[in-house]
Amino acid sequence: MPALTPCSLFEAHLNVGELDRSIAFYSEVLGLELAHINTERKTAFLWIGERGRSMLGLWAGSSSPNVMQLHLAFRVELKDLLGWREQLAKAGVVTLDFFGMPAAEPSVIGWMPAASIFFRDPDNHLLELLAMLPDAPRPGAGIVSYSTWQQNTKIDQKLGV
Repeated sequence: MPALTPCSLFEAHLNVGELDRSIAFYSEVLGLELAHINTERKTAFLWIGERGRSMLGLWAGSSSPNVMQLHLAFRVELKDLLGWREQLAKAGVVTLDFFGMPAAEPSVIGWMPAASIFFRDPDNHLLELLAMLPDAPRPGAGIVSYSTWQQNTKIDQKLGV
């Protein structure tokens, strides 16, 4: 009998400095639906996608000087990925490439392959919007811009690779 494995990630938690500020960012900038707030515990939970499928928990109030910055990736549809950059820019959010430099287009991770836009939340957590690509994986491509990936894909198709 094969080993049992989880089918998806249901919930992730982030420590945040100001709960209201973070709720505003995740609901207004990313469009996540607020599911629950517990003011006594200084926590909030937001649905990712449809209700009951995936959730983000925000926890405020740590006085520790050791601030942990985490990374979360949200799956999006490829057709929507480029529109996200515009939406983030309108909200004053700087989009980044895989290497943390400001970028006007997604990065592509060749071994997956997936196109990604990176950015930071108000607590400096690194967030990623990731769309799987329909192309064959190309680990040798490394990490490239989306336009470079598209250009190389066209060349490969012409060469029959």
